Amino acid sequence: MALVNNGIKALSLVILCASNAFASEQKDLNTLLDQFLAGASNDIEVHKRFWADDLIYTSSSGQRFGKQKIIQGMQEAENETEKATASVDYRAEDTDIRLFGDTAVIAFRLVAEPGSVDAGGKQTEKTEFFNTGTFVKRDGKWQAVAWQATKIPPATPSSGD
Repeated sequence: MALVNNGIKALSLVILCASNAFASEQKDLNTLLDQFLAGASNDIEVHKRFWADDLIYTSSSGQRFGKQKIIQGMQEAENETEKATASVDYRAEDTDIRLFGDTAVIAFRLVAEPGSVDAGGKQTEKTEFFNTGTFVKRDGKWQAVAWQATKIPPATPSSGD
């Protein structure tokens, strides 16, 4: 009987450790996403850290490209002599993180809210996207290897209202 009890205790300990590791990885991924979104509009270094070199990115406009094009776009924006005064604040809502060993899928609603006006002096509108990213942990570091962004159309009142 003591052998059975010891076996149950050992199994319980293994399950507890696995559960803690799972929660820790989810927390790490959520922190990575939050840090990325905080610097996404103006910090090229967060893009270099977040995206894997072998990234496949599918934009909400249906274009497919990789990390190099994202970094190049950020560099071009930094080098512009007349920068727009617009800033956008990004946040994730309804985040769902699923782990599969050293692979993870993060799905969330991205909310992009204007922080100021655009170059033409016009207030930009809030936009929302469904984003899904696939991450791989390499050398102890999570990075996005695939990304899909889908723009959510603005809500329209139903004809019955």
